[in-house]
Amino acid sequence: MNRTKGDEEEYWNSSKFKAFTFDDEDDELSQLKESKRAVNSLRDFVDDDDDDDLERVSWTGEPVGSISWSIKETAGSSGSTHEGREQLKSRNSFSYAQLPKPTSTYSLSSFFKGRTRPGSFQSLSDALSDTPAKSYAPELGRPKGEYRDYSNDWSIADTARRLRKGKVCSLERFRSLQDKLQLLEEAVSMHDGNVITAVLIFLKRTLSKEILFRELEVRQVALRHLIHFLKEIGDQKLLLDLFRFLDRTEELALSHYREHLNIQDPEKRKEFLKTCIGLPFSAEDCAHIQDHYTLLERQIIIEGTFSSPVNLKKTFKIPDKQYVLTALAARAKLRAWQDIDALFTTKNWLGYTKKRAPIGFHRVVEILHKNSAPVQILQEYVNLVEDVDTKLNLATKFKCHDVVIDTCRDLKDRQQLLAYRSKVDKGSAEEEKIDTLLSSSQIRWKN
Repeated sequence: MNRTKGDEEEYWNSSKFKAFTFDDEDDELSQLKESKRAVNSLRDFVDDDDDDDLERVSWTGEPVGSISWSIKETAGSSGSTHEGREQLKSRNSFSYAQLPKPTSTYSLSSFFKGRTRPGSFQSLSDALSDTPAKSYAPELGRPKGEYRDYSNDWSIADTARRLRKGKVCSLERFRSLQDKLQLLEEAVSMHDGNVITAVLIFLKRTLSKEILFRELEVRQVALRHLIHFLKEIGDQKLLLDLFRFLDRTEELALSHYREHLNIQDPEKRKEFLKTCIGLPFSAEDCAHIQDHYTLLERQIIIEGTFSSPVNLKKTFKIPDKQYVLTALAARAKLRAWQDIDALFTTKNWLGYTKKRAPIGFHRVVEILHKNSAPVQILQEYVNLVEDVDTKLNLATKFKCHDVVIDTCRDLKDRQQLLAYRSKVDKGSAEEEKIDTLLSSSQIRWKN
């Protein structure tokens, strides 16, 4: 198709295709500069705290803007240009076909300029949608904070700032004493108690007591935080060692005295308080400690003698039945089952133990049930009822299934056992136990 000169000029000026020129190298360099400006503009999208942490990389992993990167990018562009020239020369005429694709389908400029030629470079949206699952687009301007935790290259100031923000940050890289102390001083300068405590926990774990105490002695802010932390976690041993090192005798004595709060046994608590009397308290505190010991000693005497139930029974000559009824009801309300067991346990002159109830065990069972005693406790005392009919009635009334089944087995009463089978839950262990007894050939049933 023949065109006039004017038509050809109009076509080249209006076509979206770009004609080949030997100035392509200059165009590529201009694109390189434009892409570099676009990369630098990424700082606006990154948090101010991480401005210093931006690292721009190319597909090869080299920093964008470096000399080696510029040379490789220029060389790659030149190579593509020369390859296009050779193809055009071999055809001896200009064509409107595409220029050969570069080795890589992505470039820095393509992500910001879009498509420069049909089929040449992909846009950002096309690149992300066409990328396979295992391929990753260049992470331009990626904050180092996203991966530097794994390389442990945070400075002391950066580490303290991350701790203040609540971010995970490993402190293991600070191995020398100087680094650890600088980290502590940085934390103190932030006036953040959480950061100071976090660093102190690290120092407590990685330093010996002597070195830790020595360094904290000249750092009073950190020392106060450590003392408070040890009190909160209840590490009395380390706290006492710290007060002893600092020669704080009165605080040492008070910390030792507080340990009595953890002692439940009255006799052991009294003995512990006795050891506190000689500690270096102030004059006023010494009087309080002595009074505490004296009062506890008197209280133990009262509870063991004057106010004990046995002492009151002997003093006022209370009958056994009245005493047992009163004591049983009181201990059952407190659910003190061991005390109730001791209440009915007696010894003969040979040393054998036996349970005896002046009020009868049937009354004991009723009182225990009234106070919501567990089935296991009820079964124990129902079994102590001597009369068989009374035992069966109580066991049936209070659903002590094992007592009923065992009693029917001992009586060899098959009919009563069959009748009771309908009163237990279907599929229960009691029903299975009844079926096993009924099918047993070793029991000679009376009926």
